Formats: sequence, C-alpha cells, structure tokens
Amino acid sequence: MDKRIRVGAVSYLNTRPLLYGLKRSGLMDRIELLEEYPARIAAMLLNDEIDMGLVPVAIIPQLKEAHIITDYCIGADGEVASVALFSEVPLEEVTKVLLDYQSRTSVNLAKILLKEYWQKDVILENAKEDFRSDIKGTTAGIVIGDRALEQRKISLYIYDLGAAWKAYTGLPFVFAAWVANKSLGEDFADAFNLANAYGVAHINEVVAETDYPVYDLNRYYTHNISYRLDNEKRKGLALFLEKLREFSSI
Repeated sequence: MDKRIRVGAVSYLNTRPLLYGLKRSGLMDRIELLEEYPARIAAMLLNDEIDMGLVPVAIIPQLKEAHIITDYCIGADGEVASVALFSEVPLEEVTKVLLDYQSRTSVNLAKILLKEYWQKDVILENAKEDFRSDIKGTTAGIVIGDRALEQRKISLYIYDLGAAWKAYTGLPFVFAAWVANKSLGEDFADAFNLANAYGVAHINEVVAETDYPVYDLNRYYTHNISYRLDNEKRKGLALFLEKLREFSSI
C-alpha cells in the first residue's frame, strides 16, 4: 500500500506553474516524480515505466487504458509561442521541414496543418538532437519548448502552430495533458487537481523565482499557455484525435 505512484512530467518552462503546485502539496510523499522531454515521458507511459504523465496527447490512442487526470493541461487558445515552424524564407518557398523529435503531438499537428490549412506539400524529415543549425535556406523546422522561445530570436519567419490551429478550426489546442494508464483513485485525482490549481494561481511567484531573459514569462504563462482543460479545449482535443485517426488510416 505504500508504493509510490510514478509520475512523469515535462522538463520545460511551461510546466513550472503545474509543478510549483505539485511540489508544494502533500502529494510529494505519495509520488515518485521524473522529469524528461515529452516524447520520452510518452514512451515511459506506454511501457508502464510510469503510472501517469504530462504527455503529448497524440499518445492517447496508443494506450490500452487512458484516463485524463485533472482539469489542467498545457494548452493554447491562439498563439502558444513555444511550438512553431521556423524558417529563413516565407512558407511558400519552403521545400523541406525538419520535425522536432521531442514531441509527437506537435509533429502530428504540423503535418495536419501543412496538408489541410497551409496546403503545402513538402519533404518531411525526422530530426535528431539539436537540428536548429540546419534551419536555413528553404529548409524549415518545427521546434518546440524552451528551444522554440530561443529560436524566435533567430528565425526571420515564425508560423505559430497554436495560432494556425485556432485560425483553421476556431478551437483551442491541447498539447499535453495529465494521462494515467490505469485507475489511480478519485482521492488521488482530486488532490492532484488541487495541486495544479494552486500552481496556476501562483503564476507571479513562479515568474519571480525563474530567471529567463529570453522571453517574457508573465506573458508566456498568462497569454500564450492556457492551463485550464475546459470544454472548448476538450472539443479541440477530440477534433485533433479524430484527424490523427484519419491520417493514420491513409
């Protein structure tokens, strides 16, 4: 009965408000917290190396059992800032797009938008490690997370995937959610929800303890990232998973 619940979380700036609340809750005595990049957390959940994780939502259809825990997520209702297609040239001139290895959701979102919204036929190439130096000429790249905030200061053209999804569908987008691969009990889920709520309510404290001159974190946490997993985001998530199934069947 004293076995700790294994929880995986993304080690990006956008998770700090959620982790701020979690690390100040009584739950730290009940969990084992591991921090990694999104695709790694997803793989760990698939392989049952963790019991729940803040994972890219594209992993949900692959789980034998999936439970979305809490009313909080990493979402955006428009420009997200940290998930974008970066290029030296306008999108019309792009011939190849390098795909960030760190998140399956962002890569699949990019594929959907390139085909359906931008109606752009390009060479897609899976990238490894830090590929950003290869974003030059007519080769663009999908970059996510903290590195995307850095890339904003480098690339001349930025095509924000959160903004593009909103323009295309009229709905917000969910990049990651707390997903469990087994039932963890209502009391745990309720406590986890309260911990998330506490963190989101203390954005100012999170900003104050984070030295990050690259991007305005107050804007990032209050304007770009939208943490509440409300009904509109659930609609956006359902639509994305539907389009994901359509793409998988092609």
